[in-house]
Amino acid sequence: MNGDSQPLDIGRANHVIPDGMRRAVAARDRGCARCGRPASWCDIHHIVEWQNGGPTEINNLVMLCKMHHREIHVTEWIVRIVDGLPEFIPPRWVDPDQIPRRQPLHSLSPR
Repeated sequence: MNGDSQPLDIGRANHVIPDGMRRAVAARDRGCARCGRPASWCDIHHIVEWQNGGPTEINNLVMLCKMHHREIHVTEWIVRIVDGLPEFIPPRWVDPDQIPRRQPLHSLSPR
């Protein structure tokens, strides 16, 4: 790397999200990947938690506002990356068919 290049994958070296990775996740998710709140209101969440072996890499990170970050940790919602974008699978008590959901902004305009 040279100049302003920054890593987008630091694997298991650290759970802290470097600024470059945060900007990349913010650009992909356009703020909270569940509701669209601005990136400045959001945390970066490891989909497979770092303490459980999850790497610090773009495809294992999602931007979530405080409310949705707590929701992911305390409920049965599942988050995954499909076709490069985050989607959320609700628990059966919310949707018996567990139809995956994406942030509405991802379907409104091209990237």
